[in-house]
Amino acid sequence: MKVFQGKNLLLLLAVLLLTAVLAGCSNSSEAMEDKQETTDLSPDEILNSAFKEEFPLQYESYLKNMDSPSEHTSKFITEIEPNLPILFHNYGFMLEYNKTRGHTYAVEDVINVARINDNSIGSCMTCKSTAVPQLLDDMGDEYWGASFKEDIVPRTVAYGEGGELEELGEYGHLSIGCSDCHDPVTMDLRITRPSFTNAMDRMGVDVSEASKNDMRTYVCAQCHVEYYFGADNGKVTFPWDNGLKPEDMFEYYEDQAKDQDFDYDWISSISGAPMLKAQHPEFELWSYGTHGEAGVSCSDCHMPYERTDGKKKISSHHWGSPMETVEQSCRSCHGDKSEAELVNRVENIQEAHLEAMHETQDHSVKSHYYVNRMITAGAPEDKIEEAQYYVRKGQWFWDIIAAENSDGFHNPQGGMDAMRTSSDASNQAIQIAIAELTKLEVDLEELEREIEKVVADVHNEEDPFKKHEHAVNEYFPNVLELD
Repeated sequence: MKVFQGKNLLLLLAVLLLTAVLAGCSNSSEAMEDKQETTDLSPDEILNSAFKEEFPLQYESYLKNMDSPSEHTSKFITEIEPNLPILFHNYGFMLEYNKTRGHTYAVEDVINVARINDNSIGSCMTCKSTAVPQLLDDMGDEYWGASFKEDIVPRTVAYGEGGELEELGEYGHLSIGCSDCHDPVTMDLRITRPSFTNAMDRMGVDVSEASKNDMRTYVCAQCHVEYYFGADNGKVTFPWDNGLKPEDMFEYYEDQAKDQDFDYDWISSISGAPMLKAQHPEFELWSYGTHGEAGVSCSDCHMPYERTDGKKKISSHHWGSPMETVEQSCRSCHGDKSEAELVNRVENIQEAHLEAMHETQDHSVKSHYYVNRMITAGAPEDKIEEAQYYVRKGQWFWDIIAAENSDGFHNPQGGMDAMRTSSDASNQAIQIAIAELTKLEVDLEELEREIEKVVADVHNEEDPFKKHEHAVNEYFPNVLELD
């Protein structure tokens, strides 16, 4: 009996001790929740340099983004995409289209790029500056269609007496940065661009209920996406109502967007086709790629943990290719592979992607010039319009991949599928043209020779700002200037 009582007593003490521990944990947890860590910053703070004092390690990491090349690299060079001055003819991208220099140069670069002109609107600044949420608060929906040069730039930056961008400062502190992704007071991740919230809402996703892991992607997806400017007021709009795949978005542009009076971004002066310009759809391609389906966030790969002072571990704020941080970004999951094996795998994917891109863009170039010849030879209007549809489709399906900044890695299969669709569509346009040009007794061998000549003239021009001037000539006139 005494032994039984002793066991009961020990059991009772254990229960009481466990209860006390659990109560203590619960109280501690509640206390942690009640004690919201806050900064001394204003909730309206937009200067990246203002975060330096409270977050010196993260700010030091952020400044490494300034190590990007000081000079621009044009995408028009042979090693990248030399046919772009042809493919974007009559659109701003034929004038200047560069490889990105990084987030910290965003405001400087959008102000200075040649394709920005007097007709450019406020929406062009939307993903370039931490000032945009404040501009939206101040201007409301007037922001979207406001004059970029006259209304938006003066509100975003100030110029010194020597003409320098004074408010940008040495570190581009109004370019993409802290307040775009963080609440300045609580430092919680947040969405600051309403176009993303609106698009997700239309797909039935409430971003206010997002997990922290979701937010580690959503803060990037505010801007690393495909979009267009609404026809009524120029508002940045995402074409996601049918889904996130290239075919879903193309269907949207052919259906819902046209119902809202958005028909095209520009009309090609070579083929006369109404064209679409894809933007930077990293989020869309990632979402149905291997890493997206596995729940790997953007931050996992592009903001890996690092120890900057030898002790404290922080998320890197030096945004760039994971190939520069393979050990932290890749081998934390793929520890069974060496760094060399992982790099080799990525390079093989990207090399295959670039080879396929060159091939499919060649098909697209030919489709534009074949339709040009249909127009000048007097082919039936309905056949010209049918061929122009396939030119538009063919270009969309390679451009949505070319504009995506992973060179195919975010979704290798998705990229190849889209480019296959592109080639099929471009070749369909060419076949329609061949059938009509044959009826009109056009010399197709001469046509092929003239295409080779005009492409060579564009490629051989050394000045990237003049390459587009060679894309039209006497044989292939600007069809928008014809009677």
